[in-house]
Amino acid sequence: MMENNTASPVNCNIDERIANIAIPILYFLLFFPGLLLNILAGWISLKLPEKSTFKVYLKNLIASDLLMTLTFPLMAASGLQDAPMGLREFSCRYSTVLFYMSMYISILLMGLISLDRFFKIVMSPRRFFLQNLTFSRALSTSVWVIMFCSMALPTMILTNKKATSTGSEYCATQKSESGRKLHKAVTAACLVLFSIVSALILVSYICITKRVLQSYRDSKSSNENVPKKTKARVFIILAVFLICFVPYHVTRIPYTLVPTDVCKKAAFRVAKELLLWLSSTNVCLDPLIYIFLSKSFRERLIEMGICGRAFHMLNPSNSEMTSV
Repeated sequence: MMENNTASPVNCNIDERIANIAIPILYFLLFFPGLLLNILAGWISLKLPEKSTFKVYLKNLIASDLLMTLTFPLMAASGLQDAPMGLREFSCRYSTVLFYMSMYISILLMGLISLDRFFKIVMSPRRFFLQNLTFSRALSTSVWVIMFCSMALPTMILTNKKATSTGSEYCATQKSESGRKLHKAVTAACLVLFSIVSALILVSYICITKRVLQSYRDSKSSNENVPKKTKARVFIILAVFLICFVPYHVTRIPYTLVPTDVCKKAAFRVAKELLLWLSSTNVCLDPLIYIFLSKSFRERLIEMGICGRAFHMLNPSNSEMTSV
């Protein structure tokens, strides 16, 4: 994360201090709309019965986004130049770890939602065990337990040293030798996890696209705009995933693999931190998934008088989910 406050060598022409000022401000600015949106989404989701696997995954996604949002103030404050040492140590050990855990839980859940849409649209009317409510609840719980026990908890335990640097390796110096080895293993595992989920989403949406295009060709409706809008909504998941998570991971791979070139490392570090912030904007973009893909969620918003006319215009269909 924003591992503080040292400029790169002069001959690199990269001053990381600018990023160390800008990035905390960006997190502070993202915190308030993210908190408002996710508290609202969480309050509405508590009133919605879990009648489908889709709603199970959405509720878990809301919880993950809310947890991520709550880490923003500590991460931002610890990135400021005059931040107290204790705050930085706390952020490295706890809030930053929870941030990454929440991000990868969100990535996993978006993969599960995409798979659920694949079964709903492409494989309908057949039913699979993955569409079982009990199984989806157990799977969602397993995601939280596994990510916390394998990623977050061990990192917290092994980040137990007094920091010996105030520069970009600040958090790394808090880790024990075992903690550094764990960090490398977790980083590699997260990149593999992201690659697997990306492949799953890609295959799912290739099949969904083919099915939607076939539906367009088969449709002889006199008004084709409404079904096109209805079918296009399902691609909001893909759009959020591509905007938020792909750029960061594309940059993360060379950042991890660049060996000793200090200037390249500094450039990748600045890019990585900016794109990590872009990844965190999913806390504001994920509510679009709830609005466009869940009729009951929209109805709750309309009942509350929030942009009711706009939602009616954007979502003329009465179906609970996109159907082909």
